[in-house]
Formats: sequence, structure tokens, C-alpha cells
Amino acid sequence: MRIGLYPGTFDPLTLGHIDIISRACRMVDRLVIGVAINQGKGPLFSLDERVAMIEAEIGAIARARGTEIVVHPFENLLIDCARDVGAGIIIRGLRAVADFEYEFQMVGMNRALDSEVETVFLMAEARHQAIASKLVKEIARLGGDVSKFVPSAVDTRLKEKLDAPTGI
Repeated sequence: MRIGLYPGTFDPLTLGHIDIISRACRMVDRLVIGVAINQGKGPLFSLDERVAMIEAEIGAIARARGTEIVVHPFENLLIDCARDVGAGIIIRGLRAVADFEYEFQMVGMNRALDSEVETVFLMAEARHQAIASKLVKEIARLGGDVSKFVPSAVDTRLKEKLDAPTGI
């Protein structure tokens, strides 16, 4: 069984993430979406909220692609997470050349830690290349319309979160 790991913070889940998830399913029999806990990034959504948003979106993709998709929170090294879930492939999405520089360093480090785990890069579809979770949050915080960047349920959750008295 080919198992792939697609890691990220997914804060929030974007249409770019959905695109990579859908396309990654063509490459593996089981796709594990690794949701990084990463409190250092100061996520807008809690881990449980991020997991729930992903789980709400992946069912249709799994059925359409015939791939098992599971969500797996992790707080350890990415390479250790890959080992934990039995992944032989780490899938990373790229939007621009700037992403590649960072990812290139990560591949080198991960290969040094475990040469059996490969990293595969998928370029974001052209219509999704500008989408970044950080920018989506900033636009939403300033009252902008992010509906063309995130699934509709995520758009609703963003509005609720930012309108709440405890929202950022």
C-alpha cells in the first residue's frame, strides 16, 4: 500500500490545500493529512477546529478518487510523523520559487534523517498559486471577501471566529 503524508498547519484550510489533497490522491492508496499542532505559529483556529474543517471537506474527495484519507494531528518532527503513519512519501505543495528554497532545505534534512522517505512536490494550480493561509486570515481580519480562496464552510467559520468577542 502506498501511503503519503501531506503535512501543514491548515490554518485555515484553503482551496489550494484542497487542490493538492485531490491531486495527491492519484499518487497514493492512503493519504494522511498531518495537521501540525505548532503553537509557535499562533494559529487562529484550534487544533480540533482545523481537524474538523479538514474532515468536513475530505469525504467527497476520498469517494471521487477512491483513496482512503485520514487526518492525523502531530507535534513531533515531520520525518517521525511519516514513520508513525507508515508513509513512504511526503507530499508538499509549492506556490512559487520562494516556497522551493525552504522546501529544498527541508528535503535535505529529512533525507539525512531517513533516506527511505521521499518528498514529492506538487505545483499549485495557477488559479491557487497566490492563496496562502496567512494572507487569507489577514484579508478576513480586515473585512475582505475570502470566499474565492476557501471552501464555503471555512469561509463561514472564519466569519464566525472573527466576529466572536474572543476573535482576533
